[in-house]
Amino acid sequence: MANVGLTICYLLSRITFRMRTPPEPSVDVAIIGAGPAGLTAAYLLTKAGLSVTVIEKDTRYVGGISRTVEHQGFRFDIGGHRFFSKSKAVVDLWNEILPDDFITRPRMSRIYYEGKFYSYPLRAFEALRNLGVIRSTLCMASYLRWKAFPRKEARSFEDWTINQFGKKLFSIFFKTYTEKVWGMACSDISADWAAQRIKGLSLGGAVLDGIKRSLGLNRKPNDGMEAKTLLESFRYPRKGPGMMWEAARDHVVAGGNQVLMGHALRQLSHDGDDWRVSATSADGERIIRARHVISSAPIRELLGRIHPLPQTLPQACDLKYRDFLTVALMIRSPDLFPDNWIYIHDDTVKVGRIQNFRSWSPEMVPDESLACVGLEYFCFEGDGLWSSSDEELIALATREMAALGLCSPDSVEGGAVVRQEKAYPVYDDVYAANVAAIRTELAHDYPTLHLVGRNGMHRYNNQDHAMMTAMLTVRNILAEDHHYDIWAVNEDAEYHEAGDEGAHDEIGTPLTEDQRAALNSVRAVPRALKAA
Repeated sequence: MANVGLTICYLLSRITFRMRTPPEPSVDVAIIGAGPAGLTAAYLLTKAGLSVTVIEKDTRYVGGISRTVEHQGFRFDIGGHRFFSKSKAVVDLWNEILPDDFITRPRMSRIYYEGKFYSYPLRAFEALRNLGVIRSTLCMASYLRWKAFPRKEARSFEDWTINQFGKKLFSIFFKTYTEKVWGMACSDISADWAAQRIKGLSLGGAVLDGIKRSLGLNRKPNDGMEAKTLLESFRYPRKGPGMMWEAARDHVVAGGNQVLMGHALRQLSHDGDDWRVSATSADGERIIRARHVISSAPIRELLGRIHPLPQTLPQACDLKYRDFLTVALMIRSPDLFPDNWIYIHDDTVKVGRIQNFRSWSPEMVPDESLACVGLEYFCFEGDGLWSSSDEELIALATREMAALGLCSPDSVEGGAVVRQEKAYPVYDDVYAANVAAIRTELAHDYPTLHLVGRNGMHRYNNQDHAMMTAMLTVRNILAEDHHYDIWAVNEDAEYHEAGDEGAHDEIGTPLTEDQRAALNSVRAVPRALKAA
């Protein structure tokens, strides 16, 4: 009887609790994720007069991977974000959201190999001088050998690159960095990615050009940028990319809508008329009802929270991601290098790339007597690097800076660690079929659920692509129809490497050049080699 009494008391308490729960707020659109895609959608919907609630699981920062993290006055750009787009609509929106806070910065990125800097793209004579006559000659000999006797079946990235440039240049300028970023051996990466990624603008080609010119085999003038002109400068918010998305959030809130920080999606269900979005925070559960839902959450996480569970949940669980972390070091020294970042082609250290935050903007580093760099480590969530403590990672970064000859351990005054989960969607043999199956089911069962952004679409896209997917989704919602296909993307790996900013002007129906310019801003991702 005592147990029955306790049960009755519990049920009564639940009834009382539910009676005291305030009515569930209803909005036109609920948005999951306050990154570039989510906040672009929220900003435009607010401008259009719709009611919007955004939920963001981060307790402090908006912007997702484009956020700016602050530590004791130092600001860190997570991954490095140049504000450039061929889409005039995207550029105009940036200027509208943040009209007075852009600065123009010089672009400079170099390769660091065996204690020497190589310009990127490589400048022929500089590379020749750095490599030295003996190694340059060996590179040329290796190139000629593999051109004369190539691997007959170039199935892997390694095969394709060696056939194109020789084994020496492959080992110097391709192998180490590629394997660090993607966590796969070059022999396990499909050759089709190499053919897409290494076209026109080529690391090995520039070095090879210098070698041939030094031997009198190539008389064409070349300053190392013959194949394609890269951006010489770029615009940048003076306090980092997060400044853009903080301003967008402020516009949304000023327009009477909500951005709920520290709220993680718990469950998403549809009752035939509206969506019911359940989000949890430190204060408990919050329920939001909405006519439409826009999600930039990783597909794998989203499908695990839809109720009832979709049939394609196994396909969603099969999607994979590459993660990374940034270790910021404050160093008692002038700037160690003028570059925005340097690529580390050295297999004796784990770091893949090092940012110089002051080169992005002087306002990122508050103390003129200190340099602040960010060492980027590519990893998988849960592996040894990811699971290391902050103290262990700061010690590792300090040792590797010394090993690279960039600074003395004694000059390091402090550090901080920023982890970025699901930074890069992995393109394996089955990802495309998995995403297609998920899209088909969701489009059929839930036409008012809209997927946008990098992780929301499992697309390795740039910031302007993420924004354009949101911009077109907003147009679809306002029209109450799917006029625009946001999945219409041509994956061009070199989109950010050339062209004029805002070069495409018009917006129209169905997709204009301008819209395609942003939607084409998707990066190439290596695919695992299929078993023979």
